[in-house]
Amino acid sequence: MNRIKLYLNLVVFLLLAVHASAQDSLTVKYEKATDPYILEVTYNKTSHLIFPSAITYVDLGSEYLSAGKADDANNVLRVKASVEGFEGETNFSVITADGSFYSFTVYYSPYPSKLSHDLSDLQLENRRHFGGIFLEDLGSYSPFVSDYVLSAIYERNKRYIRHIASKSYGIQFSLKGLYSHEHMLYFHTELRNESNIPYSIDFINFKIVDRKVAKRTVSQEKPLKILRSYQILSDVRKHSTATNVFLLDNFTLTNDKMLVIEVYEKNGGRHQIVEVNNNDLIRAVPVDQLHLKMK
Repeated sequence: MNRIKLYLNLVVFLLLAVHASAQDSLTVKYEKATDPYILEVTYNKTSHLIFPSAITYVDLGSEYLSAGKADDANNVLRVKASVEGFEGETNFSVITADGSFYSFTVYYSPYPSKLSHDLSDLQLENRRHFGGIFLEDLGSYSPFVSDYVLSAIYERNKRYIRHIASKSYGIQFSLKGLYSHEHMLYFHTELRNESNIPYSIDFINFKIVDRKVAKRTVSQEKPLKILRSYQILSDVRKHSTATNVFLLDNFTLTNDKMLVIEVYEKNGGRHQIVEVNNNDLIRAVPVDQLHLKMK
C-alpha cells in the first residue's frame, strides 16, 4: 500500500512539474473554423464593414458583388450588390494586416437590417479560429502572435530601460523596453509632452548609422522597416504621455554602428533622437519571460 501511494505521489509531482514548465513560454492554440458571418446587401445602398486592422486582401465569390476599400480608411470595406435582386447566396473573404481571416455568406435583401458592421468585437474569436495565415512581410512569424505580443507589452507598460532618452523643449522621448521573440524585436517607447502645446508626430524612423556620424545628417545610413506598431499615434496632447510598441526584424550591430530612433514633429522643430547600441540589443528580454499564454 505504501508503495502504491509513493507511485501516485510521484505521478502527481511529475504532472505538476510539466504544467509549471508549460507556463514559462508563449503558447498559441488554434481551433477549428467557425461558420461564415451572414451579411445582407442591396443594390441601391452600400454596406460598410469596419475591421480592427488594415485590409490586405479581398476575394469576391461572384459577379453579384462589388467591393472596395473606403478612401482614406484602409480598414473599412464598402460592399453592395452589383446585380439587383440576385437569388440564392454568394460569398467573399477578407484578410487583414494582423493575419485574421474573415469569411462572409451574402444574401440579397431590398431592405438590409444593418448597413454598418463593426467587426472589432468579433476579432479575438475570429483570430483564434483563423490564426494560421502568414503575411509576406513577417515571413514565417505569425501575425496573430505579433499582434498579441504588441498588445501585451503595451498593456503591461513596464519600464526596465532607463538610460535611453532625449529631452528638449518640454518633450521627452525614451525607450522603455526591448524584447525579443524568435527572429523579431519589440521596441517599447514613450513620448511625454510636458509643454503647453500639443505635439503632432510627422514620422518615426529607425535606422542604423555610423557611430562617428550618428549626430549629423549624413548619407551613410540604413533605414529599417517597421513591420508593425501597436497603434498609429499622431498627436500627444499637452501635459500627457503616450506609449507605443514597434515590431522590427531581428538585427545586431557592429562596434562602429548604432541604432538611431528619430521622432519628427509635424510643422515644428521639437524633434527627438535616441541612440541604441549593440549591448542594448543583445540584452533584449525574451518574450517567454513575460509568461504570456493564449489559447
